[in-house]
Amino acid sequence: MFEAARALGLPVKLHAEQLSDQGGAALAAAFGALSCDHLEHLSAAGVQAMAGAGTVAVLLPGAYYFLRETKLPPVQALRDAGVPIALASDHNPGSSPGLSLLLMLNMGCTLFRLTPEEALRGVTVNGARALGLRDRGRLQAGQRADFVAWDLQHANELSYWFGGNPCRRRIVGGKEVMA
Repeated sequence: MFEAARALGLPVKLHAEQLSDQGGAALAAAFGALSCDHLEHLSAAGVQAMAGAGTVAVLLPGAYYFLRETKLPPVQALRDAGVPIALASDHNPGSSPGLSLLLMLNMGCTLFRLTPEEALRGVTVNGARALGLRDRGRLQAGQRADFVAWDLQHANELSYWFGGNPCRRRIVGGKEVMA
């Protein structure tokens, strides 16, 4: 399947190493995958393969929580290897019925021990990178203007509070949309 995707110029992504290490992350990295998701059972070889390919590690704390997993993804190994870490909900009615990205920020910090800065990068620039969207995820000239204005004292509060939504304004493509 990856060979066919490559022949068609399509990027690859893979849910890998969720329940056991099957070498999927290394295989996906060999095909230049945008991302590998889950990664609770990711091996050192898989981490190195992802680092070499620039593949983003997408951590899914909602699935980890809902399925009562006990094996944490190797966050420190990913950090040490310089693998970009993204966070997502894995919204899935069977294994991750979470709808709140803010809750995923909190879970990324509390369950996976990410720093608030890592978690925020995980849902912005690294999340965009995992989707192959290089024109967004940062507030800077030349990037698509997608952002949220929050009613908070500090950005760290995004991963601290849960159950509320401090969103005040949403800008998508440079235009305000309903919050």
